[in-house]
Amino acid sequence: MATATIMPVLRQPSFPAFCPVTAAVDAMADAGIEERGAIFTRREVVDFILDLSGYTVDRPLHELRLLEPSFGLGDFLLPAIDRLLAAWRAGGKPDPLANLGNAICAVELHRASMARTAISVVDRLIQEGLSAKVAEALADRWLTQGDFLLTELQGRFDVVVGNPPYVRQELIPDALMAEYRARYRTIYDRADIYVPFIERSLSLLAKGGQCGFICSDRWMKNRYGGPLRALVAGGYHLKTYVDMVNTPAFHAEVVAYPAITIIAREKATGTRIAHRPPIDRAALGTLAAQMTAKRLPDMSSGVRELQGVTVGAEPWILESSDQLALVRRLEAEFPAIEDAGCKVSIGVATGADKAFIGPYDALDVEPSRKLPLVMTRDIDSGEVAWRGFGVINPFADDGRLVELAKFPKLRRYLEARRDQIARRHVAQKAPVNWYRTIDRIYPAIAAKPKLLIPDIKGEAHVVYEAGELYPHHNLYFITSESWNVRALQAVLLSGIARLFVAIYSTQMRGGYLRFQAQYLRRIRLPEWGKVAPALQRELIDAAEQQDVAACNRAVFKLYGLSDTEQAALGGNGE
Repeated sequence: MATATIMPVLRQPSFPAFCPVTAAVDAMADAGIEERGAIFTRREVVDFILDLSGYTVDRPLHELRLLEPSFGLGDFLLPAIDRLLAAWRAGGKPDPLANLGNAICAVELHRASMARTAISVVDRLIQEGLSAKVAEALADRWLTQGDFLLTELQGRFDVVVGNPPYVRQELIPDALMAEYRARYRTIYDRADIYVPFIERSLSLLAKGGQCGFICSDRWMKNRYGGPLRALVAGGYHLKTYVDMVNTPAFHAEVVAYPAITIIAREKATGTRIAHRPPIDRAALGTLAAQMTAKRLPDMSSGVRELQGVTVGAEPWILESSDQLALVRRLEAEFPAIEDAGCKVSIGVATGADKAFIGPYDALDVEPSRKLPLVMTRDIDSGEVAWRGFGVINPFADDGRLVELAKFPKLRRYLEARRDQIARRHVAQKAPVNWYRTIDRIYPAIAAKPKLLIPDIKGEAHVVYEAGELYPHHNLYFITSESWNVRALQAVLLSGIARLFVAIYSTQMRGGYLRFQAQYLRRIRLPEWGKVAPALQRELIDAAEQQDVAACNRAVFKLYGLSDTEQAALGGNGE
């Protein structure tokens, strides 16, 4: 096999040599696999994405432009080149430089991967009958070493494909992160770096162009994905969504929750959806044909089509059509839970639980400086079984820190643990307040009847607490000045709570859901004063008896659910 030597000619963004952005890019270019977020995709999945994106050999691919923004070792690039060459040969094999030179643009930050893949590209071209000189010239035109988010690229692209890097913000040098934020409006909150990769890829699409990525699905529902969802809704079409969670889509097991999306620069219509296909070449080929067919295939294919998935920055609802219809109806007719007089909160985070938390009776401080604490394990049974723990409370009733001079026992207790407490970030930011917990503590919360909800569960786990304990940070809790809290428990024990959380939250491994405040606040609830007294009593009785079936019957009346809507609480699989 002939192998050519590729000169490392780098087409990079032009920053002055002393620029900290350049230094940061250079550091990332030599980083290891974890720092640069490299995850390698199986060939069957690559071919599936190329099929879904319309990069198929029955088209004149040499007349199209394909972009691969992070080509790594060529998982997407080399199969795309194979398809390009097959289409080129079928078209009569015109002059390769003139006809293929503009067909591919591929960018890679990591220098070693760039060099290795460049050799693979040249070898592949030579194997297909091109001269070494032409092969080197094409590789030089196609491949760019640089940071995709900063590298200047010419023109627009008909197809963008790939597996963008998974890199958390804290792993990116501050100067580089600041440059990214200045350029990309979708970087919000704790957004992973694949978010601006998607933004830039979409901005480079030609009219009718398609972007096919496999990456984490977190951005489709969580907070940091809001700006990117709004961008898609405002000018693009989510054509295809394939849930790839728990499938062996990559060459190594990953913690990510992947999904394939095809987003086109065209007028939005329906979204074709499939879930967790077998990673088998024939099966994926059949599925790709079904998902790209002009007419929606029958239900046996497993392919569904939903309308109205992208709505501004709202989380994408990608579940069954009947669930989507029910949620939209409830959102139109009823206020959000907090607008109906309820408050969703999270328990106290201390930053040093071993110092602030212990057996209540053994906490040697003034009685007013500690509170009985309820933790996740205290409610495992579905009722509160307090194990006797307490939390130190350094705050007065108004939320201000107490003066330690006025509480000698508290001062001795905290000073004995000062090294552990003072090294927390919250203490280092304000050394004079070194003894505060991360969250303020308001003792009045302990005295309120409340519903306690653990973060991660398969089903809604909603426990009534009569008003004696303060919640720990692993628990969300709901209080209300208007709703009867027992009646509210009936609503949250019913399928309504799981419906809203499942629709809007990201799913964890094993089918578990995140019952977090941002999702609980999505629940819709009638105003208590508008609920008939008999139904109020029915809700309260059902909750007190812990009878979930009775809770559901009462809640069906509360929301006026039809038979179809009642069935939707379990999904209809459409």
